Amino acid sequence: MSFLPTVDLSIGDLRMPFNEEVKYCILGISVTLFLIAMGILVWQLYRYCSQAPKEPVDDLLSSDGKPAKTGDLHTETQRPNVKVEKLHEDAQRLSRCLSMGSHVELPSLGNQLDEEVKGSLRFSLYYDQLQSRLVVTVLEARGLPVRDFSRSVDPFVRVRLLWARHDNEEEKEEQSSPSLQCLLHEWQSRIVKDSSSPTFGDQFSYSMEEEDVPHTTVRFEVRDFDKFSRHGFLGEVRVSLCDMKISYPLEVLEDLQTPQKDMVGEVLLSLKYLHTLQRLEVGLLKIRALPQQSKKDQVRLYARISVLCNQFKLRHQKSTAKTLCEVTVFNEVMMFTLPDPQIRACCIVVSVYEIHADRKSAKRLVGQVTFGKGKRSEDEHWRLMMRSICQPIAKWHPLLI
Repeated sequence: MSFLPTVDLSIGDLRMPFNEEVKYCILGISVTLFLIAMGILVWQLYRYCSQAPKEPVDDLLSSDGKPAKTGDLHTETQRPNVKVEKLHEDAQRLSRCLSMGSHVELPSLGNQLDEEVKGSLRFSLYYDQLQSRLVVTVLEARGLPVRDFSRSVDPFVRVRLLWARHDNEEEKEEQSSPSLQCLLHEWQSRIVKDSSSPTFGDQFSYSMEEEDVPHTTVRFEVRDFDKFSRHGFLGEVRVSLCDMKISYPLEVLEDLQTPQKDMVGEVLLSLKYLHTLQRLEVGLLKIRALPQQSKKDQVRLYARISVLCNQFKLRHQKSTAKTLCEVTVFNEVMMFTLPDPQIRACCIVVSVYEIHADRKSAKRLVGQVTFGKGKRSEDEHWRLMMRSICQPIAKWHPLLI
């Protein structure tokens, strides 16, 4: 019997079939991957150790100024996007304090703006009788406040033309509802970076009949441009053309005032909440708005109903587009599934948009309605819905812009 000879090899006798350059490259790559892995491990340990401890739930404030209950924050802990919740944790606390009695989608800062509004705006107005055209020129702004965190401001001016129909005295006595306004047109000036006294020099014009000039109001909104968030309000100037002689160019210098909203229509909404099914039904019944007589193309309206909970948009639905008239009838119902903790800390935002059927153009916001828990002016409709048992409650809401 023959046996195969055994070969004894030591570690030193093993040789890799590579030259020296390839060996050093493999060694360098291995060391680099090891250093990257160690860096990631150290960074994760630093993030874990530097996380701030969560505040107790009882310290947070709800929208009505009282300590929030555990059930009110139950919906936020169930959300999958945990990173967004952590990033907006501080912003939510500030927004809850500022949103008491203010608008959610188009916020006005209320008493805080009364103390911080300062600065002035210079502009010119001119009505060309030969061409039947109103010319508005934004010249400059002076003494605008700067942001506290960046010590700078990037102002721009948004110009809106509002037209109010004036009826006869007999018709006014018969009408119980307040007079509505119509947004004729809006423009936006250029943005001036990092300047508290910017010079604009933007000129805008709008074709208008001479008899409509006294019923027109020009609204200048001075805003602070923000690329990553909502543009801030710096103030506004309102000028009614009924008492002004603008047959020649007239320059005006006015101090900025606290921004206010204009009523451009009314929305008839019905609310019903089914507790057993945990379903909210929002009925869009009618929209009352003034059609623009100067526009010959067909204008259509549609509404976007959104549900917000703790400043986060949960879901939304859109209605069908209807032809604009003084009272546009929709009679549509949108259904939202909301558990009991969400229905106790949410609000409804109804945004009405205008589109043109004859030409392809972007949508234009007509106005918004915001109501829900914690809103002082809209609590009545919400309370009636929560008290009723499977019965829809209808109410007219002002459409503001």
